Amino acid sequence: MALTDINARTALFIVALVLVLVGSGTAYWVETDGQTVEVRDVQFEATNGTMMSGELYVPPDASTADPAPGILATHGYINYHETQSPFAIEYARRGFVVLAVDQTGHGGSDPPAFGHGFGGPPALEYLRSLSMVDTDNIGLEGHSMGGWASVVAAAVHPDGYESMVLAGSSTGSFGAPPGSPEFPRNLAVIYGEYEEFRYMWAVDKAQNVPDSAKLQNVFGTDSTIQEGETYGSIEDGTARKLTTPGTTHPGLHLSPTATADSIEWFQRTLDGEDSLPPGNQTWYFKELGTLLAMLGGILFMFPLGSLLVERYDREASFSRELPESIGIEGAARIGTAIVAFFLPIVTYYHLQEWGSSTFEASALLPQTITTGVAVWATFNAIVILLGFAAFHYRNEGTFAELRASYGLGTDNGLRTIGRAALTSIGIVGGLYLLLSITEYLTGQGMRFWVFGIRPLETFQFWIFLRYLIPFTVFFVALGILLHGELRPRGGYASFRKEMATNWALVGGPFVLLLAVQYGTLLATGYLMDNFLTAGVDLLTILAFQFLVLLTVAPLVSTYFYRKTGRIWTGAFTNALFITWVIVAGTATHHPIAIF
Repeated sequence: MALTDINARTALFIVALVLVLVGSGTAYWVETDGQTVEVRDVQFEATNGTMMSGELYVPPDASTADPAPGILATHGYINYHETQSPFAIEYARRGFVVLAVDQTGHGGSDPPAFGHGFGGPPALEYLRSLSMVDTDNIGLEGHSMGGWASVVAAAVHPDGYESMVLAGSSTGSFGAPPGSPEFPRNLAVIYGEYEEFRYMWAVDKAQNVPDSAKLQNVFGTDSTIQEGETYGSIEDGTARKLTTPGTTHPGLHLSPTATADSIEWFQRTLDGEDSLPPGNQTWYFKELGTLLAMLGGILFMFPLGSLLVERYDREASFSRELPESIGIEGAARIGTAIVAFFLPIVTYYHLQEWGSSTFEASALLPQTITTGVAVWATFNAIVILLGFAAFHYRNEGTFAELRASYGLGTDNGLRTIGRAALTSIGIVGGLYLLLSITEYLTGQGMRFWVFGIRPLETFQFWIFLRYLIPFTVFFVALGILLHGELRPRGGYASFRKEMATNWALVGGPFVLLLAVQYGTLLATGYLMDNFLTAGVDLLTILAFQFLVLLTVAPLVSTYFYRKTGRIWTGAFTNALFITWVIVAGTATHHPIAIF
């Protein structure tokens, strides 16, 4: 191995670790408001035995002797408590004790999802049990499905809170009790101007929410609701206010305007807080910090993988010659690339919806969203492998003679695949260890906005093993496509060109999908859903996570193909990493035995 390669690897290690260190340190400093706010990981048991988890923010002046007002902040579907950190940080900076809770079946809270009022009632009970909380001054804030958790909690404990903020959420949806001019108490509704979930307030598009009959009923009026105007009386508990920031459903998490609207409402409806202006916000530096940590963590896999490949592939001396390419040429190559580009997004909505509805949550497949993704991945893998069979049929030579050219070389038989598997376990395990150390030292994860890399809960590990199989098949098939069929004869002129081309084929489709969907939404107020299936709104938001994962995947696949001349290490690394991220970050819908 050349000295320059070693130096480059060392430099990548240093850059990755600096990003993680600086990013997590910045996030910690912001979240604790310069170490003045204590942030604790908490666990508590619901009345039915369900274990709940979250983070508790305790401002410096809150104590048993001088209780502070409290706020329960609840995240939405297929998220976890960290997505509420912009709200939680700003509330805590103003003297509120904040419980950012994991809904049931999300994060560290026991499954199933949707159970026990989405976790809202037990979370409110826990917050009220804390001696440093003024139980006469408690607010409820929830985003999306977290708003339903808040509404259920308010219905179960009607005297247990004073005011509520529903961000991108509503009353009377998915089992949440309907609202009225008296329920919930002192309600603020923050509804994005380009909200994807139009059904929340039963309007044809989000811009028309002031004319929603459902919302007007809650506001006690039969005319167009005036944004920013207070209806009813705070003293009587009937106060109502609507704001519509110029953003989308997930965009409310990154909206200083939405955060300020929420702060302003609680400062008006709860007593005892600091009067720090709503516009004075610092949370976005935490988002930047955890983003840097996430980028550092992903980058860390490459030099670590380089080191492990060298160790586990000594016979190749870490400078394996790439096999001769016999890839498709001419019109056939262009046609294959076009199919490879469009097939994933053409099948994206229908296959995921069909998979999640056909294979109901069970002990074997307990995560509805992950099952839908696995069905989508399996179908695309089958199409790729059928195309590969036709490609092989056209080539002269046996499979044994040609498999090295396909990236399927096994110089030492199964030992080659075994070494690749060990290398991949080391790569992903190294990132997992780095994440665990970072969270232990700073309490910060690797995440940005709606995407996060978080540790697996114990019960999630067994779920991870089940879904690993279809994702492994998919990434092996993807490796064959990128490095066998579509690799041009003679190879690529440069490593950068190969990286860029493979990213364009894998990540590019989801750039196009999101551009089309959100371009349509911004222009018309609607997502393009007239010829698609149900669940377009949720799956379009989920596509942001697809974009991140399918940006990492071709880079990992290409890097390790270049290092080893085979697809195995890249495919196994992608399967392990992406299955981990999906399983840890989504909801578990079926009860799982906790060992």
